[in-house]
Amino acid sequence: MSELLKPGWRSAGVIIACGTGILLANAGFRGSYGVFLLPMTAELGWTREAFAFALALQNLIWGVGQPFAGAIADRYGSGRVIASGAVIYALGMYVSANATDPVGFTLGAGVLVGIGTAGTGFSIVLGAIGRAAPPERRSLSLGIATAGGSLGQLLLPVGQVFIAVYGWPTALTLLAFGSLIIVPLASAIVGKPAQSISGDPAGIARQGLRWVIGAAGRHGSYLLLNAGFFVCGFQTTFIIIHLPAYFADRGASPMLGATVISVIGLFNVMGAYLAGWLGDKLPKRYLLSGIYLARSATILFLIAMPLNAITAIVFGAVLGFLWLSTVPLTGGLVGVMFGVRYMATLFGIVMMSHQIGAFIGIWAGGRLYDVTGSYDLMWWLSIALGLAAAVLHWPIKERVAPAVAQAA
Repeated sequence: MSELLKPGWRSAGVIIACGTGILLANAGFRGSYGVFLLPMTAELGWTREAFAFALALQNLIWGVGQPFAGAIADRYGSGRVIASGAVIYALGMYVSANATDPVGFTLGAGVLVGIGTAGTGFSIVLGAIGRAAPPERRSLSLGIATAGGSLGQLLLPVGQVFIAVYGWPTALTLLAFGSLIIVPLASAIVGKPAQSISGDPAGIARQGLRWVIGAAGRHGSYLLLNAGFFVCGFQTTFIIIHLPAYFADRGASPMLGATVISVIGLFNVMGAYLAGWLGDKLPKRYLLSGIYLARSATILFLIAMPLNAITAIVFGAVLGFLWLSTVPLTGGLVGVMFGVRYMATLFGIVMMSHQIGAFIGIWAGGRLYDVTGSYDLMWWLSIALGLAAAVLHWPIKERVAPAVAQAA
């Protein structure tokens, strides 16, 4: 750990700390939309599908925008991309707070927040951290940032309290202004990426971004990683948006759903850190298979057991341990296959797959609820996809991609 704690502005330790803060704000403020579902749809007369579609579109635009934002960051530096994304992010939240119809809400929460999240999300921040961290501590560094970022989910009860005290429009406006904290944090990550980075495959920087993207598209293990991360997006975003409403439908208080989401975030601090630490010591692909298998078992526990405060908290704690522990391992595998010079772009492509899954998970949750009157089918789909992801990760080859090794 000593190399991560060296003094100096823009050292690896400072970049990790500021990147963690950026991810905390990114996840926390947009994640708070889940507690607004019931009050907004009840007051404005919208269907759950209309609300869910806006947030599903947010995740889709975030995903599609990740590779482009990553390419800009890989060329010109991450700090400018993050600061610009933060302004668009805050504007989107403000627009959604003042929306009076689904179209306005979709423009704010869907389009603008989606673009802003692409500029402030995992691929940009973890790309910068991956370049700054020493190779032997890369997975651990990614785990630290992911763990700290998951604390953003602790903002959900804050949003619930704001709604109770000020009403949902003022509460959402306050969160919009709060998200601007990302801008000063981005100042630690300015500057263009170095052409040659310690631990990268020989000559990777000379090949150019277009060549690297082509090599990734032909690499079977990278494609399996994309398919597996689709499942992560489907599961996590469905849960974070629809879980408070699911609990309320089953007679629980609205605060229980927000509390469980916060418990997920709290326990994910330990899970993501441990996953990053283990990822430097054990095969990442096997760890990922185990995580997805355990997620399916945890979801089965939720729907099979009677719902009360104890079972809800147990569910949140176990799922939290597994929540974003996939991120440092997935990012670490991208680094193993292709190095970190173009990590923001290549991990951005993997994140695009994640966000396509997120779009389907959020939208289908609202759609199937409106059609069937329950979330039962979505829970079973989440279980089945978790099992599929466990199988997909097992055959991944954890080494430099053959095309990269040959070019070197």
